[in-house]
Amino acid sequence: MALPPSAPPADSTAPPVQAPGLQGFVFALFFIFGGITSLNDVIIPKLKELFTLNYTQAMLVQFCFFTAYLLVGIPASQLVKRIGYMRGAVAGLVAMMAGCLLFIPAAQSATYPLFLFALFVLASGVVLVQVVANPLISLLGNPATASSRLTFAQAFNSLGTTIFPYVGSILILGSLATVSAADLSGPALDAYRRAESQAIVNGYVGLAAAIAVVALVVWLFRNRLQGERHEPSSMLGGLDLLRRPRFGFGALSIFLYVGAEVSIGSIIINYLMQARVLDAPESTVGWMVSLYWGGAMVGRFLGSAVLRVVNPGVVLACAAVGAIALLAVSAGSAGTLAAYAILAVGLTNSIMFPTIFSLASEGLASRAADGSGLINVAIFGGAVIPLATGMLADATGSLAIALVLPALCYAAIAGFGVFARRPLSVRLHQPL
Repeated sequence: MALPPSAPPADSTAPPVQAPGLQGFVFALFFIFGGITSLNDVIIPKLKELFTLNYTQAMLVQFCFFTAYLLVGIPASQLVKRIGYMRGAVAGLVAMMAGCLLFIPAAQSATYPLFLFALFVLASGVVLVQVVANPLISLLGNPATASSRLTFAQAFNSLGTTIFPYVGSILILGSLATVSAADLSGPALDAYRRAESQAIVNGYVGLAAAIAVVALVVWLFRNRLQGERHEPSSMLGGLDLLRRPRFGFGALSIFLYVGAEVSIGSIIINYLMQARVLDAPESTVGWMVSLYWGGAMVGRFLGSAVLRVVNPGVVLACAAVGAIALLAVSAGSAGTLAAYAILAVGLTNSIMFPTIFSLASEGLASRAADGSGLINVAIFGGAVIPLATGMLADATGSLAIALVLPALCYAAIAGFGVFARRPLSVRLHQPL
């Protein structure tokens, strides 16, 4: 998932922070929390099988994870202002480690709600690190090239979302036994859940160890940022921006985009397992989630070139229509065509987040920070839309029909692309 670009530092003429070697570790932050987010797509089918969940219950994984954006985003920004970027990054990494380690008691007790709590703690750390990473990468170099550095950092985020599901599918899904939890009961079921949950524990404990190394390095750099300044936040007073049609529609589009992207990623493994699609077990198709997120990575590089010569609103509308077409092809076909059509939606997703963000934020000027904060909260769509998609799948008994919901989200995004295709300066002189 793309991350919200941050507002530039208040004083864009200030000299860059001199902290040799620090950029590499900031890139590592992007890589780690991008990968952690996409790893949810792997553990959803695992937990669904272990706890014999329906799709609504399984989507609580994404609901608990992305609810952190709604509940933790603003407190995280306040904490960073109090303790600074570097210590804020360490605090976020420690919270991520705690979330990973909470998988141990969750597995030992074989309790689904405890898994959900662990994911919320993990996501809270991700949000805190994310609040730090974007402005920090802007500080580490020439202000004139801040956008270039942020784009490069986003590539590491996409790299994480591509690699983590592939490795996770091997470590987590590869251990699924031939017996199913649905065939067991009583002590045998509890023992099976504890044994199979150990694969999740192994993956996340290893992740905690890697995070610990990064946290230690960031801690060693904690005093490298000198003269760090933070302006008073007006985020809570920025709700009035939602009354501006362009920004309000854009924020809604972010909500819908993240929801649609996460919904599709969350059901891909179960979707591919269906008899009408690939008719294969989790351990065989699990790696294919990487194709979905890898498409977004490739599309980001291609899209950056296209957006230089084609109107961004038009590109956004075309990408959204393309996503709808791919979903329709997948739902109406079978076999490899159905499989690769839904995986190709990742390619159309690639340019959506940054394009929606830039179009919605056009003309905000001094209100850019308020707008960025509100759009960050709109990522909460990753909690709501997947849960609704799961409910629709349960109600209809069909994942293909459930694709209607993300398709409707893309339809609204296409509408925003058409609405925002003209520069704001032109729209100000024409009826809305």
